[in-house]
Amino acid sequence: MALPTVPRPRLARFALPNGLSVVLAPEPLSPTTSVWVWYRVGSKNEWPGITGASHWVEHMLFEGSPRYKKGDIDRAVVSVGGELNAFTDTDFTAYFTTVPREHLSVPLDIESDRMTRALIADDEVARERTVIHSEREGNENWPEFRVEEELYQLAFRVHPYRWDALGRREDIERMTAEELRGYYRRFYGTRNAILVVAGGFDLAATSADIRDRFSRLPETGDDVRVAEVEPDQRGERRTELSGPGTTPYLQVGWRSPALHDPTTPATMVLDTLLGGESRLFAAGPGWGRGAREHPSARLYRALVDSGLAVRATSEWRPREYPSLFTIQALAARGVSLDRLEAKVEEVVDRLARTGPTAKEMDDVRTKVRRGAALSYEGASRTGFRLGYFSVLRSPEFEDKIYRAVLRTTAAEVKHRARELFRPAQRVVVRYEPSGGEPDE
Repeated sequence: MALPTVPRPRLARFALPNGLSVVLAPEPLSPTTSVWVWYRVGSKNEWPGITGASHWVEHMLFEGSPRYKKGDIDRAVVSVGGELNAFTDTDFTAYFTTVPREHLSVPLDIESDRMTRALIADDEVARERTVIHSEREGNENWPEFRVEEELYQLAFRVHPYRWDALGRREDIERMTAEELRGYYRRFYGTRNAILVVAGGFDLAATSADIRDRFSRLPETGDDVRVAEVEPDQRGERRTELSGPGTTPYLQVGWRSPALHDPTTPATMVLDTLLGGESRLFAAGPGWGRGAREHPSARLYRALVDSGLAVRATSEWRPREYPSLFTIQALAARGVSLDRLEAKVEEVVDRLARTGPTAKEMDDVRTKVRRGAALSYEGASRTGFRLGYFSVLRSPEFEDKIYRAVLRTTAAEVKHRARELFRPAQRVVVRYEPSGGEPDE
């Protein structure tokens, strides 16, 4: 009997002598082509004093290179009817451009020019500092951002997951252009990059074009593995925040496994039971759940349907190192945080005591199969998933996780819930609003 696999396109892969990994996924009938460059560099590679450097470099790679001056990259892509963007996370930074297939040379030329030759000029760094500072201030207006940032700072005392990818305010204000250039030159380069091309293109011609453009680049990029190991937590940690708004907000976190951990499949099932779907195998685009509600999920039924909360969900983000499994709840009018927290505790305790029902396990498998079936719809989404799994492990690792989730039993989920939701591993941040502007 054949093992189940995620229905991804057929791949061609090779590595250049300078260390650049290339993943190609041709779809002959696709009218568009999506080019992604993933760097194994994220906020995990920063240190106090330059937190936010990865996100800042993300901005600077649009601000000038030898062939593309400020604004040229956007103009080049938009002029051919394409779209482009980038994002920074804890473990990686990704850039993508999707264009009509006949204009594939445009993003390939851009990425080969800025991979090792971004200018990061002093005046552009100064201008971008204002942009990034405004982005940080905008996020701080949202209680959810402030609470999550506090949660990770409370949960991690050694590991660099303790700061947000945006970076600390004081580092944004003082980081120098030379420090930013040094960070870029140290980590960004061929050894830490994966080039993904998905959609409509000729495999032989594109392979030759990539070898010609990117083989000229020098072999660069220091080791990006993190040496710091977060020590075990020896008791519950909690704090309270206050600020503008009208709605109390609660976030609870527990230390969770890294992506490659044997307990990851059961953790993903827990996330699906509590929040409604798994981030890795969600039916929607991109990262998955986001802010969508799931009426079938345990947290929604226990908190939203009962009138205790206006929003309640869970989230487990797959990461390279152990991180957090979190539950978030926004209280309904007149509901105290004490009552909200007691209900969250009741929900996870019940799952740890009795485990999921047979119907719930069937529903989880159905959701995961549906998400897997839709995972590679379109050139952009294909490029995203191939790059994501390649930067953390490999495209085949997706199949390994997929099969493991489908094989996970109710007993394994119950055992995992008991291990995960231990009070001694709990981190709690509560937000009490002080009035003022609404927080919705």
